[in-house]
Amino acid sequence: MTSRRVIVKVPASTANLGPGFDTLGMALSLYAWVELAVSEHGGTVIHLYGDNLDGVPRDKSNLIYKVAQLVFNEAGVSVPELQISMYSDIPLTRGLGSSASAIVCALVAANALIGSPLTEDRLFQLATKLEGHPDNVGASLFGGIVVSAWDGSRAEKVRLEPHPDLETLVAIPAFQLSTEKARHALPKEIAMRDAVFNIGCSSLLVAAFASGRLDLIGHAMRDRLHQPYRAAFIPGMTEILEKATEHGALGIALSGAGPTLLALIEAGSPRKRELEQFLLATLRKEGIEAQTLWLKPCVSGTEVITLGRDEAEPVFMDRIKGEVRA
Repeated sequence: MTSRRVIVKVPASTANLGPGFDTLGMALSLYAWVELAVSEHGGTVIHLYGDNLDGVPRDKSNLIYKVAQLVFNEAGVSVPELQISMYSDIPLTRGLGSSASAIVCALVAANALIGSPLTEDRLFQLATKLEGHPDNVGASLFGGIVVSAWDGSRAEKVRLEPHPDLETLVAIPAFQLSTEKARHALPKEIAMRDAVFNIGCSSLLVAAFASGRLDLIGHAMRDRLHQPYRAAFIPGMTEILEKATEHGALGIALSGAGPTLLALIEAGSPRKRELEQFLLATLRKEGIEAQTLWLKPCVSGTEVITLGRDEAEPVFMDRIKGEVRA
């Protein structure tokens, strides 16, 4: 049985957190919303709101539509025509999980629209296969910090509750960097010492998060697998990675494939402004303008609002306007 319509709110995510390449993710307090309904007019209609969705297709090649149809097919249900509305505060191709959030939005909304026949685990498996790795989608689905592993057929994860004093600062350069381009920069083979280095750092970072040892984060967030090879795409990144802890950061990393840089800091630190100015000044020195955002780890994960058939229908943007950043 289908609902009249559903609205899904999905958090952004940061992946890798330095050494945890394709395995570590954390949800952030930056969101995308999708409203999904069965079309009552005989055709699919897609409404997109906000500057972050410029260039996104408004026909059936739209990712939300295609992923929703995958859910319907999986459940053995036919819903060929949809009404889709979407707004996102998550910038595209900046390393903040925009594609993962869209996939999760579509999976969860489509499943809720038809009565949630697919389990949460099944949605996670589908999301991992679609995205190609479980770190971003796991964080967006479950919230918090997600430690995951995927062998190409099944993904497993453990969710950790972020330390209540943990806060994040992201510096988002004013240019896009596609994940595909960033992945092409990576070597086909790595030295054993670099693999061992990353295993140690990633393991220590997970243990630090799990035990609340914020003092270990800086030591643990170092990486030799991907960040050194991607630094050429982001002038100033190397200096930021080397010196951010001298300006108050607990740890610093490239967010996902970049170009966004993510710093972890204690919420009560008196050095927040110093850290923010260091990131902006270092990028500006290289001719790069950037936007900074102070974000919290999002602990709630994906949220679903199911609207019954007898409920009033406020316009999509009216319903979410109190939450968007715009």
